[in-house]
Amino acid sequence: MADPRIYLQSQPLIPIGNHSAQTTNTATQAKTSFADIFAKETEKVTFSHHALERMQSRNLQLSEQDLTKLNAAMDKIAQKGAKESLVYLNNIAFVVSVANKTVITAMDGTSAKENIFTNIDSAVIL
Repeated sequence: MADPRIYLQSQPLIPIGNHSAQTTNTATQAKTSFADIFAKETEKVTFSHHALERMQSRNLQLSEQDLTKLNAAMDKIAQKGAKESLVYLNNIAFVVSVANKTVITAMDGTSAKENIFTNIDSAVIL
């Protein structure tokens, strides 16, 4: 009868050559690049589920340039100490949470004309 146990080598396998310096350097680069990517992604404006639904139902589109302008506006608003703001960009009105860098809702210019915006402490027109 065969022995069903598995035997493993007691010593770890060590690769031939000096790979430890390359591995450490690659790991450091990966950490740095991940940190950079993470920081860059957390600085971007996000859209709440509600805002995404509103944009889709109202057929509102944003280009990369529009998103860049919206990000820049959010940074300026944050520097002024605002909490929630109205941002008007390319005939689209956004109500944004500055602390969370999140768009709460969005509407086109014609819908925005008949609305009263409450619970905001600032407005930006781009």
